[in-house]
Amino acid sequence: MSQIPVRIYHNRRCSKSRAACQLLSQSGVPVEIIDYLETPPKRDELHLLLRQLDMPAAGLVRRGEAVFREFYAGRTLSEDEWLDALVAHPILIERPIVVRGDRAVVGRPPEKVLELLQAD
Repeated sequence: MSQIPVRIYHNRRCSKSRAACQLLSQSGVPVEIIDYLETPPKRDELHLLLRQLDMPAAGLVRRGEAVFREFYAGRTLSEDEWLDALVAHPILIERPIVVRGDRAVVGRPPEKVLELLQAD
């Protein structure tokens, strides 16, 4: 596997996120861990992540979160409005997001990060 560094947007309370971190640590690849609840991505960073993931903002929304049910359930939002929602409530961001070079994956299941590591 290549030694291109990896960045993971991580929530330490999430078992899938912890499992992805463990897989990354076993790979020997340099890893930058970002606790995205403590250091939330800015709007432009989220926009770039979505391009790397090749998905719309709505695809990154965790719909089981209380804040989603309270503020967003049943609403139709534009791409910009979803970006604003993700910035305002980072708990809504699906996790973990793993970035390597110009590609990214949502690590659900955690083994998806291995696809990213093997791609050159």
